[in-house]
Amino acid sequence: MEANSEHIMKTADMLKILGLSSYEAQAFAALVYHGVANADTIADTAGIPRTSAYKVMESLVNRGFARETEGRPRMFKPEEMSTIRENFINDVNKLFDELRELQDVLPSKGDPQLVFTIYGRSKVMKKMAEMFDLTEKEIMIATPKIREIRTELKKNIENALKRGVKVIFITPPNKRVPQNTEVYRKDGLIATDVTSDDSRALLAGADLDACGYTDNPVLSLHVLQFIHMMINNDEIKM
Repeated sequence: MEANSEHIMKTADMLKILGLSSYEAQAFAALVYHGVANADTIADTAGIPRTSAYKVMESLVNRGFARETEGRPRMFKPEEMSTIRENFINDVNKLFDELRELQDVLPSKGDPQLVFTIYGRSKVMKKMAEMFDLTEKEIMIATPKIREIRTELKKNIENALKRGVKVIFITPPNKRVPQNTEVYRKDGLIATDVTSDDSRALLAGADLDACGYTDNPVLSLHVLQFIHMMINNDEIKM
């Protein structure tokens, strides 16, 4: 037995990858070594307390790693290795299916490495409101839809201004903007572009019914540079 103790412990350490506790892993390795054994023998071989042995073996049975033989005394033997392997593979496959589903959801959570599309006007406006609420220093909005934004996001804009956020609009001439904001006048605007703190950007269509959004600072910087180009090209600041 002593000659195999190191091998048993090494195997027990590897078994933890299957989600077994230290005692469960040691007990299962010992059970595989014996082929069939009672709880006391398993405890002695595995080096676990005898007072814990039955509880550990019952846990292995419940988890599909061991079976209890019929009759008395109570004896245990390992489940077929092919069955354990199949169950484990199924669990792993299920785990990765869940991870893939989670990965599909991540874009709507604003994964920083992605540009994702949001459909629906209410969702676009909600994302824009979120950008106002998250901004700490400066937000720039180039849009021909200033009336809609001014009206629907009134409270978000006011709260941003109260926090000391610099709010800059680029809009067509003769369009009213919220008080205490900076404005640049520009003809020919079609889309709505928004940047926030050089780290978030939104590009919406003419009707605000779809947009692309990113919180990748590198991509956001490109949008910011584009807005600055518009401002610096025949700009009129009001």
